Amino acid sequence: MFDLVPHGADTFVGTGPRYPWGGLYGGQIVAQALRAASSTVEPDLLVHSLRAYYIRRGDHAEPVRYEVDRIRNGRSFATRRVIARQAVGAILNLEASFQRSESSAEVWPTSMPDVPRPDELDESSWSDDFERCFVPEVATPRPAIGAGRMMAWIRVTAPLDGRDDLLHRCWLAYLSDDLPCDAVRRAHPDRVRLEATDDAFAASLDHSVWFHAPPRVDRWHLYDVTCLAYAGGRGLTLGHVFGIDGAHVATFAQEALVREPR
Repeated sequence: MFDLVPHGADTFVGTGPRYPWGGLYGGQIVAQALRAASSTVEPDLLVHSLRAYYIRRGDHAEPVRYEVDRIRNGRSFATRRVIARQAVGAILNLEASFQRSESSAEVWPTSMPDVPRPDELDESSWSDDFERCFVPEVATPRPAIGAGRMMAWIRVTAPLDGRDDLLHRCWLAYLSDDLPCDAVRRAHPDRVRLEATDDAFAASLDHSVWFHAPPRVDRWHLYDVTCLAYAGGRGLTLGHVFGIDGAHVATFAQEALVREPR
């Protein structure tokens, strides 16, 4: 999925699998755009943050063209912008920032909640590419702020090269798009009706990820997502990603569109 084909100067083409719901999965487009952006920076620069806006729904039957703009090359940081296009036009706009490794003090005030481990839970993934074990709602602690808290242990099925840090970060970006819409539904005052119908519409509007430590996504990570606000059909979610050892490896945020059934 992340083997993009060069197609001219700073331009790459990618494809993806067919998903059960049709169309493209937003996390795939974000992750492939990140891969394209990373192909234009020096190898010692690691992505530390990204932000993406979803513009149109993608077509799974058509490849995606990623056009990279080299916004800035600095001594410590580099910035890239990527436009993902299909025949219909732009489907995603992403900006990513890269940094050379830098020593500093480390502060980890956010700790992993005490929840059942993946070997105690049932697997329920929609793809062969990864395993997913939801933490039951009864075992999910109430959030300090927000509502609709969702948690799932997720890991990529195939063993990945531990030396390819970028590949692990691309997969984390891919997987972080899985739970936000569910967290908004769980927080919605008419949750029962939303979950009981197929007419409710849900889509990602924008997505941001901040990387704090190197992930190993072929090992279990806990994705912990909470809805902070819902208005105008838009739910704002905040998520944390923890390694199986409790390390806080990433934070992400998403605004998701969740429309009630007509």
